[in-house]
Amino acid sequence: MLSGAFTTIGRYWKPLIGMALTLFGGATLVMIVALVVAGSAVASQWDELTSRSPGSPDAAHVVPLGIAFGALMILGMIAYLLASAVVQAAVPVVLQEAVLGRPVRFGEVWKRAWARVWSIIGTVFLTGLILLVPMALFLAGFAGLMIYTISLGDENGVVPLIVVGLIGALLIGPFAVWLWVRFSLAPTVVVFEHQRPVAALRRSAQLVRGTWWRVFGVALLAYALASMIGYMVQMPFQMIGLLPGMFQPDEVGADPSGGELIALFGGLIVLSFVSQLIAQLFTAVFPPLVTGLLYVDLRMRTENLGPVLAEAAGSTLPEQYGPPPPAHV
Repeated sequence: MLSGAFTTIGRYWKPLIGMALTLFGGATLVMIVALVVAGSAVASQWDELTSRSPGSPDAAHVVPLGIAFGALMILGMIAYLLASAVVQAAVPVVLQEAVLGRPVRFGEVWKRAWARVWSIIGTVFLTGLILLVPMALFLAGFAGLMIYTISLGDENGVVPLIVVGLIGALLIGPFAVWLWVRFSLAPTVVVFEHQRPVAALRRSAQLVRGTWWRVFGVALLAYALASMIGYMVQMPFQMIGLLPGMFQPDEVGADPSGGELIALFGGLIVLSFVSQLIAQLFTAVFPPLVTGLLYVDLRMRTENLGPVLAEAAGSTLPEQYGPPPPAHV
């Protein structure tokens, strides 16, 4: 699986990396522009807030800062959510052509990925909600137990409370991982079979049934490898920020203004954005690609997808891979 993912990236790096670079580069550019606009809009309040005047900061200075950077955070979340969703849809689109050995153009990938982006967002949202429910129930129960113990004033009840919390975490954690693996193929199903979010979750659970440990092991290796490579990509940029002359806090006075602080840390912020963007080009593509290969492999093992792919390779690629009838042994 891992070898196949690397081979696919090597052969189809233009649409894969090009799509990720366009989307995440655009989202990063939006973040940088928004950060500059927000910083310029509240520059005067920032100077007042960071001044060493006695007393607590005035609300007239704190509120504009909170509004500006709150809006910036929301804008950034929306931009990266859309970028991530389109990339998650684009990877299976490229994989559909890769399994048949056919070239694919950037425009076609964009068109087909954008058509499924809202279903991808719905699928990811439902998966997160499903994972959040058991954790929320546990936290609510644990908080209620803590409040009850504190209200009794029993100091000896703290240790059992900690034990209960640890046992609950040990139980909820594996259950959440089990659910995540069970529904991990849903984004690929959305693109390959044009399914809606709920149907994609059911289809993923059907495919993973009986092969949970295999899917878990391959997915874990894929995410671990992607994280390691992403960290290795960011390391040179972090080292550049530590070079002499790149970061000189002695250049500002004892009471620097907001503009001086922004100018001082601006280079480091830009380096951080660039390093994260380059690392994301791989970390956002590789795990979904491995998951897509798992989907194809499971269908070939359980639903006799091989003849369907062979027939499609010799003719026009069908618009969607509907589930073929199971092979009779």
